[in-house]
Amino acid sequence: MNRRKVVVTGIGTVNPIGNSAEESWKAIEEGRHGIGRISRFDVSEFSVKLAGEVKDLDFAGKFGKKEERTCDLFTQYALYAAEEAYSMSGLGISKENPDERAGVIISSGIGGIGLTEKEHDRGLEKGFERINPHYIPMTIANMAAASVAIRYGFKGMCSCPVTACAGGSNAIGDAFHRIRDGYEDVMICGGTEGAVSPIALGGFASMRALSKTEDPDRASIPFDAERSGFVMGEGAGILILEEEEHARSRGARILAEVAGYGANCDAYHVTAPDPEGEGGRRCMELAISDAGIKAEDIDYINAHGTSTHLNDAGETKAIKKVFGEHARKLKVSSTKSMTGHLLGGAGGVEAVFCVQALSHRFIPPTVGYKVPDPECDLDYVPVKGISADLNYVLSNSLGFGGHNACLIFKKV
Repeated sequence: MNRRKVVVTGIGTVNPIGNSAEESWKAIEEGRHGIGRISRFDVSEFSVKLAGEVKDLDFAGKFGKKEERTCDLFTQYALYAAEEAYSMSGLGISKENPDERAGVIISSGIGGIGLTEKEHDRGLEKGFERINPHYIPMTIANMAAASVAIRYGFKGMCSCPVTACAGGSNAIGDAFHRIRDGYEDVMICGGTEGAVSPIALGGFASMRALSKTEDPDRASIPFDAERSGFVMGEGAGILILEEEEHARSRGARILAEVAGYGANCDAYHVTAPDPEGEGGRRCMELAISDAGIKAEDIDYINAHGTSTHLNDAGETKAIKKVFGEHARKLKVSSTKSMTGHLLGGAGGVEAVFCVQALSHRFIPPTVGYKVPDPECDLDYVPVKGISADLNYVLSNSLGFGGHNACLIFKKV
């Protein structure tokens, strides 16, 4: 089979450190996180009080009040980020000029969980046949992908992988293979999540997955010996992928190449990762093989790095197994130290950051890192990012259920 080259021509993001790719990257360069006390609902009775919330997003100003009323947060975030990526790409596809060889794959791990909570309360109070008539299409996880496809006239494959924290990376990897293997020429892809809600916070807190510290600077601290759980985040990261000749023929600015993708499963436990990192190891090896490169070609890893004990220790082991002596030369960091964990949106946002790392020649830091952990003994780029000439960067996403996804991006 003839494998076509796939390139990135647009990026967009909404997340706790910025409402655009440029604003977010400035925060990364300055080493600023977006974690603070939850403002959306009263957390005085919760043991967990911090999250990474999206701030000051004027969705209605861009899309209208009707669209705001009929879109859940996760869809709003996806539409907002997709608009930035689409505008950057310069594509001419639209409702008036649709394209059957342009598709959409956007993941969400939980969909409209917050709205489900609200409408359930309304149903108990007024009767369940008097809940919001838009409830179903607002909350189902595929609706972000569908809404983006409808807005831009993308009539190719439209899908929503639901693979927990690996979903955003699975969406990008699946879109990459669809173009590479000739099924589509253009894909909008990534991940989105808007799940900072009482029931989601309570659910993760009850399983002791979240940090309970009230100090925002010591909450999301991946690979630090004092890490105590992840911090919930929200937002979206969206990429425009194109077949290389399709992009060049219209004079598009190419930001990076998608070089490799791996996906597999630990088949170990519903929430805990394999403590030896075997699933993550195999997934990285699959991506490296898919890219047709050597492990030593990787310059930087944007780690899954959730700030939980099991993930960070297991991911460190996996990196050591894949890269051997080269692991000591690698730069590894977790941008979740700044954004928190966006669940199904994480892989999309982190892919945006990987593309920016290549184009800006800058490695994002792991902010807040202070106390070394003997189990986590790689170079995690603490506190401040560094300038570097990068050729290949790798992004890991490791989700509940043992879902693993790994992406490799190449400088152009």
